Amino acid sequence: MDELCCLDGTVHSLIFQNAENGYTVLRLVTEEGELHTVVGCIPCVAPGEHLTVSGVWETHPQHGEQLKALELERRLPEDVDEIFNYLSSGVCKGVGPATARAIVDRFGERTLDVLEQEPERLTTLRGITAKKAQQIGESFRQQMGLRRLMAFLAQYELAPNLAILLRKMYGDAALDVVRANPYLLSADECGVPFSATDEIAMSLGIAADSDARLQAAVIFELNHNEGNGHVFLPRTKLTAATVQLLNCEDDLVEKALDDLIARGAVVQEQVANVSACYLRRLWEAEAGAVARLRVLLSVDADQGRQVDKVITEIETAQGITYADQQRQAVALAARTGVLILTGGPGTGKTTTVRGIVALFQRMGLDVVLAAPTGRAAKRMSELCGGLEAQTIHRLLGVTWNENTREASFVKCEKEPLEADAVIVDEMSMVDMSLFAALLRALRPGTRLVLVGDADQLPSVGAGNVFSDLIRSKRVETVFLREVFRQAEQSAIIRNAHAVNLGQPPRFVNDQNDFFFMCRRSADRAVNTVVELCKTRLPEKMGVPADQIQVLSPTRKGECGTENLNRLLQAALNPPAPDKCQRQWGEKIFREGDRIMQTRNDYDVVWEKADGTVGTGIFNGDVGRVEEIDPSGEWLRVSFDDRTSTYAADQLSEIDLAYAQTVHKAQGSEYRAVVLTAMPAAAALMVRGVLYTALTRARELLIVVGDDSAVSAMAGNDRRQRRYSGLKWRLCEGT
Repeated sequence: MDELCCLDGTVHSLIFQNAENGYTVLRLVTEEGELHTVVGCIPCVAPGEHLTVSGVWETHPQHGEQLKALELERRLPEDVDEIFNYLSSGVCKGVGPATARAIVDRFGERTLDVLEQEPERLTTLRGITAKKAQQIGESFRQQMGLRRLMAFLAQYELAPNLAILLRKMYGDAALDVVRANPYLLSADECGVPFSATDEIAMSLGIAADSDARLQAAVIFELNHNEGNGHVFLPRTKLTAATVQLLNCEDDLVEKALDDLIARGAVVQEQVANVSACYLRRLWEAEAGAVARLRVLLSVDADQGRQVDKVITEIETAQGITYADQQRQAVALAARTGVLILTGGPGTGKTTTVRGIVALFQRMGLDVVLAAPTGRAAKRMSELCGGLEAQTIHRLLGVTWNENTREASFVKCEKEPLEADAVIVDEMSMVDMSLFAALLRALRPGTRLVLVGDADQLPSVGAGNVFSDLIRSKRVETVFLREVFRQAEQSAIIRNAHAVNLGQPPRFVNDQNDFFFMCRRSADRAVNTVVELCKTRLPEKMGVPADQIQVLSPTRKGECGTENLNRLLQAALNPPAPDKCQRQWGEKIFREGDRIMQTRNDYDVVWEKADGTVGTGIFNGDVGRVEEIDPSGEWLRVSFDDRTSTYAADQLSEIDLAYAQTVHKAQGSEYRAVVLTAMPAAAALMVRGVLYTALTRARELLIVVGDDSAVSAMAGNDRRQRRYSGLKWRLCEGT
């Protein structure tokens, strides 16, 4: 990382300031009279303030050298001239230059104390009523409250933009709320590590055995393990993990857990032979999903006396003949309320889905198509004759609740989807919470068809929904196992099925669409990947670089996506005088870059070419940086048919996407895939990762790496256990 530099001076002027996120571009004058540009999150700053800024120097294409603020100390102006400049800048609502002059002339160096503590004294000035004095005082107190909150967080090296978030959540009382219970900072919305909040709490004198600390640690462990895919934790494992986290006695944690259960924050229920502890929202999601699924399963669907005849007519219309399993699936879709369709590549899932759509339409049903990601939805729409498919989030109308700081959906029991049949593709990616939300939006009697490949990686979120539903044997399931002759000609598909059986792919290069390039050292592998993307595939095989996706099992290391993205960006989109760029931490975003959204953001506004406007960009959405504001304030990114503008503080939500992890690529399909396969963390060197990677390629797959690592992955079918009660509830539970 670049060496930290320090500047001390007075704010001379503001070039730009975003009140929503605190992003600021200002000019700072030092005691020596030098004028410097400073950028960063500096909320409510105004001319006249003293700043001590630590940061790194950046060279902006238009504005030259500027210091990106990483840490700062702020001091209010002290002499009358500085106080006048400060107030006349508009920092205090209701105070312009004339009013600022009158106030400073009357109260001098005590002006700021009067504004905060005795605003009623302003009524002694001509033209200031009691009401206006109160408004000025309230505005100034709000500014001071935010400043003090920032100063408090800065003691613990927490970012200034956290103060803005806390202010939105708790209003003027934010600092008092955080002081009373700093463990709130470890909630999902704030994302501060528990170790950091624990340090703050200890420094504030909160006892090690306090209820707040113990209960916060239990909740933290449940949240943390939700991120590892668990819907619940067994009580014994939860208490053991919390004891280790806090280094305390078992009975203290047991009591804290019982208190959380008593007040409903945690739900404990016997699942099979396990005392399962759930966060309430996950318990509600799982139990609610099962209840609604049973309703859908219990409804008598159309017995379809004419189904066989209709299927034959569809075959004739589409010019195909269904295999037995395909025909069985189409017929079952007419006769059952819920159907699962699963199979590997080349087994005819798409053809079968098209048949089900045609059948439903002939039955007069209003059919809706959905998938977890935008790319999967787009592909589904293309393969189903142009019938519109949406992401599940957009289908349900996701919204962001500012009061609860949680996402919610417009479509639910009170306002269900206007659909007679819903078909969901890439179901292996759907987690417990999203599945529950989908079921809440279906009217009783709605037909539900769930499509996917059960051998792919499970969802990033909690649960193993698709696999649990199949293993429960409570839902009609059709397994497509026959690989069709045309698909068998693809070495990609043949090798994917071989891997799924535990066999390594063939490493010979006499295959039409599958190639292996043995590179047993990381540096050679990386160089080969870059060369393939930059020259060999575009020039020799006619595959443009923007249609090649590099995949890696891991983010870290020389062959991880972080390093690959840096090298691929330099090779495929190097800096140029006519390209603006913006640095964020150690990453640089440049016009023309391929980027990916790394977490759900329900507030990002997007617009389509036809003028349609909406909100929400979601984890895994891939786009291209179209434009960067010369001042570095914003980036404009295109996501297929939508365009969004990102403020500077939102850059933490995006990453370069020339290379992606296999997990992130799930649900997407690419014309050409280059897979790096070198030894990595044991949890990633498994069959599911390799199989999922191979099935991302449509026309061309090149594996670059160590043949022994690839063989080891194919032979390792170890799957991390996920604690979930879905299968048990469907089979035996209530």
